[in-house]
This record gives sequence, C-alpha cells and structure tokens, in this order.
Amino acid sequence: MSDEQDRPAAGRVGVAAGGGDSRPVERMSDAQDRPAARGPGAAAGGGDTRCGLVAVVGAPNAGKSTLVNALAGAKVTIVSPKPQTTRFRIRAVVMQAGAQIILVDTPGIFAPRRRLDRAMVAAAWGGAQDADRTLLIVDARAGLTEAVRAIAGRLAQSPKPLFLALNKVDLVEPPRLLPLAAELNALLPVAETFMISAEKGRGLDRLLDRLAADMPPGPYLFPEDELSDLPNRMLVAEIVREQILRQTHEEVPHHATVETENWQERKDGSVRVDCTVYVARPTQKAILIGDGGARIKAIGQSARRELEALLERRVHLFLNVKDRPGWDEEHGRLRALGLEELD
Repeated sequence: MSDEQDRPAAGRVGVAAGGGDSRPVERMSDAQDRPAARGPGAAAGGGDTRCGLVAVVGAPNAGKSTLVNALAGAKVTIVSPKPQTTRFRIRAVVMQAGAQIILVDTPGIFAPRRRLDRAMVAAAWGGAQDADRTLLIVDARAGLTEAVRAIAGRLAQSPKPLFLALNKVDLVEPPRLLPLAAELNALLPVAETFMISAEKGRGLDRLLDRLAADMPPGPYLFPEDELSDLPNRMLVAEIVREQILRQTHEEVPHHATVETENWQERKDGSVRVDCTVYVARPTQKAILIGDGGARIKAIGQSARRELEALLERRVHLFLNVKDRPGWDEEHGRLRALGLEELD
C-alpha cells in the first residue's frame, strides 16, 4: 500500500535531526549513490596525519549507535530502544586533533537464528577484524551478561588494541562500576577503560582524545568534511525502518525490511523516492498499514521530515508495503542490505 495520495506537502528544514545537534549532515552528493571511500593513493592529508578504523562492537542495545552519533556530532546511523536496530556496518568519519577516526558502527552480537541474524553477526565480527582498533561497548546497567562474556572471550584472542567503554553510567550506582570494569579487564587485555554516557555526552571528550592519539600514521581516507559513507538510497531506507521500529511493536519491527526502489531528481531541486517495505506475513502487513492507512502514513510523514532535515532538500516519499514470506532467508534481500551471503 502506498501513502502517496494522503501525503501532505513537504516542509523545509535545514539542520540535522536527533541528538540536539544543529550541524547539517554533509554528504558528498545529494544524488542517489555516493562514491566509495577513497583509497590511500587518492586520500587527502599525508605527512603527519593519522587515520584508522575503530570497530564499535558489543551486545544489542549497548548504545553503540547512540555513541557513534554523539562522537560524530550528527546523526549518521539510526537508533531505537529496540535491540538489533543496526543491521549492517556504517562508517562515520570524525576529525579530532589532526587525526581521522573512522568509527565502524556494527550490528549487536547475539545468538543468531535466521540467515539475516547470522549475516548481521558476521558483519559485526568482520568489522572488528578489518579495523585497526576495537572499542567494546558494555551496558553498565546490564553488567557482565553471558552475551558480553562470549564477546569478551572472542575479542581476547585478537592481537589488535582494545578499548572498553562502560556506557549508561549515569543510570548505575557508582560503587558498581569499578568492580564491573575489573571483571572485564580480567577477561581480556584492555588498553584503557572509559566510563561514559553516550546519551548524556559524559566522558566522550576523553574517549575521543584517546582514540585520536592512538590512530596509526597515514593519509586520510575520506574528505575532512565527510560524515558518513552511507549511500543516500540506503539512508532513506534506514530512516523509514527507524520509524517502523519506533511506531510498531512486537514482531513487526524485526520482520520488516525497507528497500529504495526508485530515486528521481526533480527540476525544482527536490527528489522523489519510492520505497518498498517487506514483511514476513500478511498480518504484519495489515498492522503496518493500519486502519485506513493511518500507520504507514504516520511512518512516511515522520521519515520524510527527518530526511528533509538530513538532506537539506524537499523530499517526496512514497511507501509501499508487501508481504514476502521468508525474505530474511533470501540471498537477494541480504545483498540489498549490504550483508554477505551465508549458508
């Protein structure tokens, strides 16, 4: 079902949404596809510059994406209170003290069941393997769970430098923090431990300074004003999916995926974007559409407002909902998400 006939005229907004930050999100182009990151041979900088990839890993809902957005100073990855929001790796570029820090936001690591789950977990471990440094985020409220123990056990086998950040410390009694940090430091070789609140912005300057100082010498891999490597087509799909996560409940959010089917530039500088939302069952389709199309209309309106803020242009967004049983086991759907095919 499409919400196009009920869609009101779009308004104009000019700043990045989320996180209270007013910086525009700078992207290389407003076109449907952005160029890939430049290789070292074409990179800016050189000489005394430092650049490295930092994989941000942890269990679901540890606050990884919130932290990446906070460190980047703008919204570059979607967030929601629901676990497993992030499904693929997203790179955010942060400039600090002459260093370019490329933060790799990864899916939460959990026990997978579906092909989609396995591909998400593989993307997370792949991000850690490809990075120069690893930043393990642990929800201080949840503490040392079995999931965290399993992640720590695998990271302990890696020779790469590892940093630990206990997140959400503003929600935990201070006497609990040092014992938790000591337990984690006993499980794996931690270069340094940080007490942070990504939501409140506490402890982030010290973390960012430490990461910048630890970046290896080398040329910048992205232009200095770049914020993310996410193509605009995928950005649109992710923002729509974020609204699905926020406005639906139970099984619907985790059984929905969004694909951008069409991107059409208009002469007036606006863009028309058509997206298809796939769900696993007809009942989920009915829930997502809502009575008289009310829910999908609300999802489209909220997504459009945020996209206009992020892209700084008028957006005409059209959504169509289809039930496609087993989409989360299909190779094609996983490729559309930028995930590796796993058997």
